Amino acid sequence: MTQMLLASVDWAQVGIVLGIFAAIAVLLTVCILLVARFCKTNADEKIENILSHLAGANCGGCGCTGCAGFAEKLAKGEASLSDCHVTEAAQKAAIAEVLGVPFTQSKPTVSVCRCSGGANAKDAFTYCGADDCREDAKLANGHKACKYGCLGDGNCTRVCPEHAVCLQNEKAEVDPDLCISCGACILACPKGLFARIPADAKVYVACSSHARGKAVMDVCAYGCIGCGKCAKTCQEGAIVMQDDLPVIDYTKCVNCGKCAEACPRHTIKVRY
Repeated sequence: MTQMLLASVDWAQVGIVLGIFAAIAVLLTVCILLVARFCKTNADEKIENILSHLAGANCGGCGCTGCAGFAEKLAKGEASLSDCHVTEAAQKAAIAEVLGVPFTQSKPTVSVCRCSGGANAKDAFTYCGADDCREDAKLANGHKACKYGCLGDGNCTRVCPEHAVCLQNEKAEVDPDLCISCGACILACPKGLFARIPADAKVYVACSSHARGKAVMDVCAYGCIGCGKCAKTCQEGAIVMQDDLPVIDYTKCVNCGKCAEACPRHTIKVRY
């Protein structure tokens, strides 16, 4: 029976049908490969072009795992050149040309830690966990009596690619000569204590507490008490008080340093 069925099959027709299917499959495969190749090449070339102009610090300050990830996001329009503070202006301009977007040069910046606490601030309890600020902060917002202050567990020091951040007197300090303003410390700090200021700025406010005077004095020897003397002293109107804390407008600041001299708590620090 089987032999009769096989004998009745027109093998020539079967061969033709199989040949047609095979030809179609090969043609579709070639088309897919060509499309994938040209699309992938164009995208890859753009990313590689962008990557060639980035600083290559792989610091993570832009929020990506490295420069390659940042280049890919730029190519897709999911990131901004302003997110990178390490790449030089000339290279950023070249990237902007690749992306077809306008570029405005910004002034160089450095990071500062806005806290004067550390050993100068009281502890609310003894922390015996891992040397990790985020883990420390999970316990009643951290072991410091000042809930705004530096916990001194060193997350910022470990992520800085230039070793510009160190712990001094149990709090973070930034070396402006080493800082490349990548922003890794900003992302690493659970208290949000780090901020960028102009690289040529002479002074900055080394406190982030919005507590009132007596509450600050009870827990920290150098925290801002919101007296406003700095704002009253500044003849340029560069300092205003916001939520019991001075805010410096560096576009108006002339680096006279009088605010630091007037501060009774030495909360406004002189950088040079």
